[in-house]
Amino acid sequence: MSLDVIVIGSGIGGLTAGALLARYGKRVLVCESHAIAGGAAHSFSRRGFHFDSGPSFYCGLTPGSGLNPLQQVLEVLGESLQAVRYDPMGHYHFPEGTFPVYSDAERYRQTVAEITPQGARELEQFEKRLLPLYESLRGIPTIALRADWQMIPVILKQYLPSVLKLLPHLKTLQGSVGDVMEREVRDPWVRRLIDLECFLLSGLKAHGTIAPEVAFMLGERSRAGVEYPVGGSGAIVDALVRGLKRWGGELKLNAHVEQILIQSSKVKGVKLKNGEVINTPVVISNATLWDTYTKLLRPEDLPPSYRQQSLETPAVDSFMHLHLGIRAEGLENLTGHHVVVHHASKDITEPGNTCMISIPSVWDANLAPGGHHVVHAYTLEPYEGWRRDEGYEERKKERSQSLFCALERVIPDIRDRFVLELIGTPLTHAYYLRRYQGTYGPAIAAGKGIFPGTQTPISGLYRVGDSTMPGIGVPAVAASGILCANTLVPPKETAKLLKI
Repeated sequence: MSLDVIVIGSGIGGLTAGALLARYGKRVLVCESHAIAGGAAHSFSRRGFHFDSGPSFYCGLTPGSGLNPLQQVLEVLGESLQAVRYDPMGHYHFPEGTFPVYSDAERYRQTVAEITPQGARELEQFEKRLLPLYESLRGIPTIALRADWQMIPVILKQYLPSVLKLLPHLKTLQGSVGDVMEREVRDPWVRRLIDLECFLLSGLKAHGTIAPEVAFMLGERSRAGVEYPVGGSGAIVDALVRGLKRWGGELKLNAHVEQILIQSSKVKGVKLKNGEVINTPVVISNATLWDTYTKLLRPEDLPPSYRQQSLETPAVDSFMHLHLGIRAEGLENLTGHHVVVHHASKDITEPGNTCMISIPSVWDANLAPGGHHVVHAYTLEPYEGWRRDEGYEERKKERSQSLFCALERVIPDIRDRFVLELIGTPLTHAYYLRRYQGTYGPAIAAGKGIFPGTQTPISGLYRVGDSTMPGIGVPAVAASGILCANTLVPPKETAKLLKI
């Protein structure tokens, strides 16, 4: 088999990189150890219920609706998604009461004003500080970017006016959301709201979250609207796989890569678990940085200081998950997204205190049998201390109680409605997704480090996914795949593809 590129892992970052490289005419093979493509974004089915394993919140999936890098990739691949737009996005359930969340910015602030008029005015100023970043970035499509020095002439030649628009906002661009919040917001209720939304995006509160991430979120949800892909997150994966194959790429399932083969600091290929060796000059790892550097490479393959520094990168905790099939009688007015904060006296980042709930069958009835809903609820949970021993099942029940209590805030009789109940732990997350300690991704706080780039010290080895620039979330990992793929081809190839 003669290949140009092997991609390890079929998460959105890996599929984006692989499909784009196939579009550029490269001979690409994506190796996935699981029987299902998609990584942390895969869907799975049980007894007629179709569940998302991870992401549940999306913006800008339809053509021309926003800046989502994923949609930009699908467009150049000749693929598309059907999506359902909705508003309100859902509800935040605080200890003192429930707050509806709208993607329409004015309506969102009006709802805040009913609780705190001064806070609503401060929130408007906060948004005015961040939205110019989004507006400036609108003129620089992610699909045109790359991760090497050749990006500089591309930007200066094609997108100089947009770069000039960014210059007045450089301080905000390089800072944290917390910096902006400190300048504009004094109201404690709104400060908690901003912290919560940052936590939902990055796993960190406002002072740890980079400003462009929230600027993108605010801009996308107000300009492009909030959408859910018909068929769930699996529909996104299917579209990327179709795009990969449409342009001659190949996806190999049940193909567990055991080792990346290195000789004289250069990639030579990969060795599969079944002993098969596949030669290639370029390997792209969609595994986390911890899994790439400890499981796929030998210690001697990397410079010792680089390896040590990389492995010391802090990680966000793993999760407890509930996937439920429930009877839907009497739930006609149910909304699809809910976030429950149990205790005001506890930090929102404390495991079990903030619980996220998604009920996607509200938008796509085909995800559940008639008269039923699918429910996905999750909360942070440390990996440490989990063992598959005689107490494992009991601990699963104990540690999932915060999720059941959260669901009772939304559907009080939820425990009487179960027809299917699946409880996942950090061990589940680590095993099925092959993620280091089942982590959500790196916990790199704003101002205290940056996400690593796509390149590595090994010639021919690249990385994509949520432990690379620009970070965590579906748009970010799609962007990482774009940056990697474009870096592997001359700028003129990208310009030709984009007709610029």
